[in-house]
Amino acid sequence: MSGADHHGMKTLEGLNPYCSMKLYGDESLGSLREDRFGRLFPELNPAYTRPDILIEIGRIGGAMDGKSSDDRTDTVPVGMIFFGQFVDHDVTLDASTTFDSVIDNPGEIANVRTPTLDLDCIYGLGPEAQPYLFEQGGAFGGVRLLTGADNPGQAGLAEHDLLRAPNNRAIIGDPRNDENRIISQIQLAIIRFHNLVAETIHAETGLEGHDLYEASRRETTWHYQYALVHDFLPAVCGLPVVEKILGCGRQFYCGNVPFIPVEFSVAAYRFGHSMIPMKLQVRKGGSQFQLFGSKLGQGFDPVGDPDTVVDWHELLDTPENRNVERAQKMDTRLAGDLLELPFIEASAPAQEKSLATRNLLRGNAFLLPAGEKIAAAIGCPQAQIDRVLDKVEDVNGDLGREGIPLWLYILAEAEVVGRAEPNGSTKEAEALGPVGATIVAEVMIGLLELDDHSFLGANRNWVPRVDWNTLGKLVTAAQPALPAI
Repeated sequence: MSGADHHGMKTLEGLNPYCSMKLYGDESLGSLREDRFGRLFPELNPAYTRPDILIEIGRIGGAMDGKSSDDRTDTVPVGMIFFGQFVDHDVTLDASTTFDSVIDNPGEIANVRTPTLDLDCIYGLGPEAQPYLFEQGGAFGGVRLLTGADNPGQAGLAEHDLLRAPNNRAIIGDPRNDENRIISQIQLAIIRFHNLVAETIHAETGLEGHDLYEASRRETTWHYQYALVHDFLPAVCGLPVVEKILGCGRQFYCGNVPFIPVEFSVAAYRFGHSMIPMKLQVRKGGSQFQLFGSKLGQGFDPVGDPDTVVDWHELLDTPENRNVERAQKMDTRLAGDLLELPFIEASAPAQEKSLATRNLLRGNAFLLPAGEKIAAAIGCPQAQIDRVLDKVEDVNGDLGREGIPLWLYILAEAEVVGRAEPNGSTKEAEALGPVGATIVAEVMIGLLELDDHSFLGANRNWVPRVDWNTLGKLVTAAQPALPAI
């Protein structure tokens, strides 16, 4: 018998130190793959709701139509919601499924993005595979990422824009990060932050070339991950939920590889659709513009209007302590524009134009468990579940009190239960309730803990630089002087 086999010394193969292990039925832990989707609660039966009920709920003028109401949260900066969209683009891309097919085994669905928070939407495949994203030659060759400021012949306000090709398409790692002006400006802010990090490390260490690229990418990525864990997750999930997972481990997102559960991607992480306001002001003293209007909603083209150059001090909490624009309250209503998406062809069926209906129908297609079943599985008290079901009945009595679509349950739970607060209370409609918060926080933290290149997977004692230790500081660290409006 080898020394490792003595009592108390035997190697524990496959033990995940960060969560309580559980069996996965037919979807065994060994079958989970990083490049595929999976299930968080495979032991729960799928729910089904008649499509006509879902179409009725999500239609223009229906129960989820928030029209032009402007009811904002007290604490969640609106920039957090768009940062959440950026994070989503960093970890998921399902380019194959449709509403009219049942997804029995999500393990067969390819996730085109890496399911790790590694900023591959910023770096693409790196300077060797995609050199056109990077500066060439000199100390920063293959290190510094290019922006519109490096292309003086580019149309529009090039110094405040992403690098663009002659057809005006942004030359970036993920084209989705140019689909509206806010998300494209987040992409630009993080590219600028990487370049600042590279300049700082070069000045301090003298590193150049490949070594400087690797050091700068790690430093940039870890600061981004730190902001996600310590700014974004407390804002949308509640600090007590985040602290419990970090301090006591995950209970439901388990396994040995990072993967994206469909309960997360199809339902829980779509909470932001309820928090998007109809109008935004992105410049101090500037006008408010329709999110899907010609100013902010037209992506895939150059920045041409100074009004649309985002000042992140206006959308996120920063050391300037401005009166920051807040997100809409999280509830069962969406901005009216989201129920009649302007970029969908006019001839398309009504259900395809409504983001609410699309989300609800996808729940059917992906065989998601009912919201109240997941609530019971994670230990929510029945009295709390009943409060949520009462709200769901207000939305549409035809749904009954069993088999509630997970996405709708999560929004109703946010409205009547709300975000857990440090003092032990909850704040209604401020952010995610217990089911939504548990799914989102466990998956995000799990993706980091299962990635041996992340700060939680590689060095849990790492401390960020004080100048860059919040999301607001990160995106404004390299923000240049803004054009006059």
